[in-house]
Amino acid sequence: MSGLLQAENLYRFFHAGDDETLALQGVSLAIQGGEVVAVTGPSGSGKSTLLACLAGLDEPDGGMVRVDGERLSRRSEEARARVRSRRIGMLFQQANLVGHLSVTDNVALVRRLAGSSTTPAWRDEVLECCGLTARAHARPGQLSGGELARAGLAVALANDPKVLLADEPTGELDTVTARRVLDLLHDRAAEGAAVLIVTHSPEVAAISDREIRLRDGRVQA
Repeated sequence: MSGLLQAENLYRFFHAGDDETLALQGVSLAIQGGEVVAVTGPSGSGKSTLLACLAGLDEPDGGMVRVDGERLSRRSEEARARVRSRRIGMLFQQANLVGHLSVTDNVALVRRLAGSSTTPAWRDEVLECCGLTARAHARPGQLSGGELARAGLAVALANDPKVLLADEPTGELDTVTARRVLDLLHDRAAEGAAVLIVTHSPEVAAISDREIRLRDGRVQA
């Protein structure tokens, strides 16, 4: 199994008193550059836990995650953060923005954390791609819901990631804005990125290249 994003036999357990929840039970996947893959399943199926492990925000209890051939699991948080900053873009349900910074400064911050020089031309390209040129100097509290979603995507794209992870990117959006965000994710895949979308939406799954269904922490055949 190979790909820009690989998960090999992931297990994740949670304990609450004497109770044990098996959130992931041997999940494996591989996503190639150029692919848009939807991960679906009912609430409690393990989608959010899988996303956290793939992003290096959580450590699996068993198995391994690799991003562009580099091991992400079984490393210090500092090492995982370095991999994230260089190779992974993340679009959360709640926009991943620093509230007191403008949109353009949020984009610049991600580039600095990735150790990349940020030029005005690069910032302008990302903001134009997301339709935010006119709102570049607005702070998050001054944006509409659709603008916030697109600003979150601009931040996710700021480090030019090889892997893009999106958590319910269309969940709170109107139809027009949702379509635009999905088009931008597909455009990113067309440029060679591996895109994984966690979603409850059958429409989002239908326009993805593949669908991976989870139930009770396992991939369904």
